[in-house]
Amino acid sequence: MITKYFQHNRSDSIGALASGLCLIHCIATPFIFLAQTCSAICCDTAPAWWTSIDFLFIGISFFAVYLSAKNTSKIWISTTLWISWIGLCLVILNEKSALISLPESTIYIPAIALVLLHLYNRKYCQCKDDTCCV
Repeated sequence: MITKYFQHNRSDSIGALASGLCLIHCIATPFIFLAQTCSAICCDTAPAWWTSIDFLFIGISFFAVYLSAKNTSKIWISTTLWISWIGLCLVILNEKSALISLPESTIYIPAIALVLLHLYNRKYCQCKDDTCCV
């Protein structure tokens, strides 16, 4: 059911949207903490619902990358989509577990890459029939 939804609604558009929203979420987080710190009313950590949004974006982007990589006409797009998605997953998992100290801006690299790759794939790499797809 989910794969049919993505196929009928263009996985690259959904992937670019999900990655873009993820990027906005990542950019907005420091400002929310700044506002929260200035008010000094509440706790010093993010609410659970805010941090769990990361996993929602990863889930949506997984299906978008899977279908886009499956239906692209260029193999390098498929490979870089998966590399970017894995990079985003690793950065988010590292952020949750704090295994390696990474700058906060590290998450922008795979998120921006996913947006750009989905947009590029949507414009230039769509199969016209089933013969070009992997």
